[in-house]
Amino acid sequence: MGKNGNGINLSESGKVNLDIKSLVGIVAMLLSIASVYFTLQGKITQLELDVVRMQDTSQMNTEFRIKWPRGELGALPDDAVQDINIEYLQEEIEDLEEVLEDLEDVLESHLNERGDGH
Repeated sequence: MGKNGNGINLSESGKVNLDIKSLVGIVAMLLSIASVYFTLQGKITQLELDVVRMQDTSQMNTEFRIKWPRGELGALPDDAVQDINIEYLQEEIEDLEEVLEDLEDVLESHLNERGDGH
């Protein structure tokens, strides 16, 4: 390796002298850089996977939010029990309304008999 006025001349037969300490330092630095690179690649891959999962979860939530109120996804067992209770109460109310109408008719007929009897 010689130095000209224009720059450095390199040849095939040029030699480089490194001591073991420098060589070990260079190898350790390369291994450290490779380790950081692969660690970052792993984290990037994990984050990409997390984003895909969140997008999927968000899509399922949107679908659930739209379809559940419409009843397209079924009903809870508690909803079925409540529906049965509501139907039972509606039937009871209809029966009570019929009894009330009958009592009103009886009351009206008694009032008419009283009015005719005086």
